[in-house]
Amino acid sequence: MKARLLQHLQTKGTRSRAEMSARSCLVIFLFYFEAAFICINGQQTYTAAVYGHKPFLNPDPHAIIDRQSALKLMKKNLDIYEEQVKIASKQGVQIIVFPEDGLHGFKYTRESIYPFLEPVPDPTKVKWNPCLQPSLHSGNEVLKRLSCIARNGNMYVVANMPTKQDCNKTDPKCPADGRYQYNTNVAFSDNGTLVARYHKQNLYKEMEFNTPPEVEHVIFETPFAGKFGMFICFDLLFYEPAVSLIEKYNVSQIVFPTAWMNASPFLSGVQFQRGFASAFSINLLAANLHIPQQRMTSSGLYTPDDSFYYYDVESQEGKLTVAEIPVNPVSHNKSVDACKTSDHSQFTPCKKLSRCNAKRSVDISQVVFPMIKEDRNNPPTFHSIIHHDNFALIPLKKPAGELEVCSQSLCCHVSYHGKFSENELYALGAYDGFHKSNTYYIQVCTLLKCANASFASCGAHTTIAHSTIDFVIWGNHSTQHVFPEILGSDVIPFLPDGMGWKNKIYTMCKSDMSSGLLSANLYGRWYEKDNSL
Repeated sequence: MKARLLQHLQTKGTRSRAEMSARSCLVIFLFYFEAAFICINGQQTYTAAVYGHKPFLNPDPHAIIDRQSALKLMKKNLDIYEEQVKIASKQGVQIIVFPEDGLHGFKYTRESIYPFLEPVPDPTKVKWNPCLQPSLHSGNEVLKRLSCIARNGNMYVVANMPTKQDCNKTDPKCPADGRYQYNTNVAFSDNGTLVARYHKQNLYKEMEFNTPPEVEHVIFETPFAGKFGMFICFDLLFYEPAVSLIEKYNVSQIVFPTAWMNASPFLSGVQFQRGFASAFSINLLAANLHIPQQRMTSSGLYTPDDSFYYYDVESQEGKLTVAEIPVNPVSHNKSVDACKTSDHSQFTPCKKLSRCNAKRSVDISQVVFPMIKEDRNNPPTFHSIIHHDNFALIPLKKPAGELEVCSQSLCCHVSYHGKFSENELYALGAYDGFHKSNTYYIQVCTLLKCANASFASCGAHTTIAHSTIDFVIWGNHSTQHVFPEILGSDVIPFLPDGMGWKNKIYTMCKSDMSSGLLSANLYGRWYEKDNSL
């Protein structure tokens, strides 16, 4: 698979968006002072970068080492950061994001991570430029180096590092060893001032770190794009702090250091991060580690209308991705009205897992593509474990038509016609329940390619597809938080032609894809159900 930096920018489209941004700035000038200030300064876009980092890793993260050895390892990674900032500076980058665990690595114990930890003062209480005031605090070698990298590069720098914070017995949540250990983001202004600190809320198998006593909603201001919010990796799947930061604090620029392991068919990095940016109409600046053998292969910048990303499972090298990002990330995609479907008012959920009668919205007589052979020994519906969950599925056995399948209260419907490649099997699936039975609650509708022509392969990992399918997929999700995902062959994310709610049904459609379809998903997160166990 070739490395790719996907940039869906066309001259006409870019000019149209610029003209629309100008009009948007005028409206915002009339009603909102903060946004007007940005427009008055002539900023319709800003230049951002993310770095997909191949880190120097600790060969034995469980071994106890001294501080100097820890600093030696982190210096190797800091040297790479500094070089990338120099390269980015020549391209006019105003903000750069580096990945989670990029300085120190992962798989530590609470004891073995200790030499890597540094105290980081709260920038809301203490104004500090570590590069210019190195003696103000001690034990902050990494923090000071990052500050100088930002200052010398004249850009905002966001990085992730392990930190510590002393506590005592008066704090009922204080760990037994007298300190909190955090997975932490830090942000520096273009003059090196520490402007933000965030402690990761949702840890993923990180026994070396503590969850902060309270959820943190961290925002920092920039002169070129206003407010930025930040969170880390696994946070993206939860309401706190990711969704609440966007919905309650009106943040539309997100910096996102991550050590994301691709998990098909719903949670490949480029796939879900693209869907997250689409769902909230925000800019998401996602920097990932680049370790293909660990399934960490995707970094990207996602706006409501464009994707700029690096995905390469063959190359072992890191990659700097730079893009012009709109200050006001308003989607210019078509609304759900662009999706031609049967009348949603006629949509009646199945009472059992079976085919349902539905109006046709495609003219099958006009489709002459070869059909997938039907195995009469197989029932019309079946079950398969997909990403650890028991999905109900129904196969697409004709070149065009409508199908529906249900799981508990969720019913998923597809109207489609396609040019199917021989021996490629597709299925419509539904799942309504806790992921892995006890972690977080999801409602998922999926139209996916199976790994081969057998029903048992549906949900198995696959990255190549040749069948092109025009489709409309919709479901009666009980949650308002649905993430639209379309993934093409070679793990290429696509934007929907239309998406959104209509008559309490979430709908997404796509036609004329330039590559075969791997999956089209309506990935719903029912956050309110998470605490119901």
